[in-house]
Amino acid sequence: MDINTLRAVVTLVSFAIFIGIMRWAWSRRREADFTEAANLPFTQD
Repeated sequence: MDINTLRAVVTLVSFAIFIGIMRWAWSRRREADFTEAANLPFTQD
């Protein structure tokens, strides 16, 4: 295994992690939590 193969593997793993984070962030189960977090600056103390 040379350095270029290692670089390709690391790139593919990083891309898979990125896709996983995007799926998690855009899932419908998380929508309510993110909406609540987005409105936090506008809440009154």
